[in-house]
Amino acid sequence: QVQLVESGGGLVQAGGSLRLSCAASGRTFSRYVVGWFRQGPGKEREFVASIGRSGNITYYTDSVKGRFTISRDNAKNTLYLQMNVLKSEDTGVYYCAADLGAGQYGYWGQGTQVTVSS
Repeated sequence: QVQLVESGGGLVQAGGSLRLSCAASGRTFSRYVVGWFRQGPGKEREFVASIGRSGNITYYTDSVKGRFTISRDNAKNTLYLQMNVLKSEDTGVYYCAADLGAGQYGYWGQGTQVTVSS
């Protein structure tokens, strides 16, 4: 089992940047495909990005392509999300999670709030 804890959220002006981190406990972090999700005000939680076990394969939702970069450091058991050129529509609670198989994510963290002011 893996426990995930997000950090790095905050208030930023539109056009600014933030870097989110997701610290994982346990020794099995590197075995999982992991991803970032977000839930905006009044919206359902949506997929943002994912990264393969070794970090060489990444996927992004179209709205963040070219602005966000997902990465991982398996030696540090940490997942990252570098967010640049932030927009007001990026506002929401950001969660990290692990792919338990067949695209089903679990081990959700508690989330970190990102607020982008326009």
